[in-house]
Amino acid sequence: MTDLDQLLDRNKHFATTEAHQGVPIYSRRGVCVITCLDPRTDPAGFLELELGDAAVIRNAGGRINQTVIDDLAFISYLSETVLRPEGPLFEVAVIHHNKCGTGFLADPDFRRTFATHVRADEAALAAEAVTDPVQTVQHDVELLRSSTLLSTKITVSGHVYDVDTGVITTVVPASPLRTS
Repeated sequence: MTDLDQLLDRNKHFATTEAHQGVPIYSRRGVCVITCLDPRTDPAGFLELELGDAAVIRNAGGRINQTVIDDLAFISYLSETVLRPEGPLFEVAVIHHNKCGTGFLADPDFRRTFATHVRADEAALAAEAVTDPVQTVQHDVELLRSSTLLSTKITVSGHVYDVDTGVITTVVPASPLRTS
């Protein structure tokens, strides 16, 4: 039995609990977490989230890119026009972490061979490296705050998760994207 087979067996148990019944499409906590795909940084664990508590977007480094902005534009538009037109909408919590695997992209040799492997631009890959999570989370929060695609009813904050201590530190307190 593979690891996935074991997880699929767990799903059969989950389905019998009916915990998925009645979970709303809009997050109960009014939060969208953007964080890294690193298994040490699962927000269900470090934020003790339950099913339906928050929307979660995960990618390498938890970085803000056009795909993430497009996803946030979709969920903010859906929220603003259908789910919660009276607002406020939700807070986007960008959470980077120390000891991130994207730090390998700061190494020129690794970056060069990986860029060749995936046919990517080396400079773009270098910009994705999270070697200083305080700096990168500040940068990414500013990217969101300057986006004209997102609703002004959203607030954005930035945080750093320490994989050694389990503690999250707020680096950028929540504030609106921009004034209308």
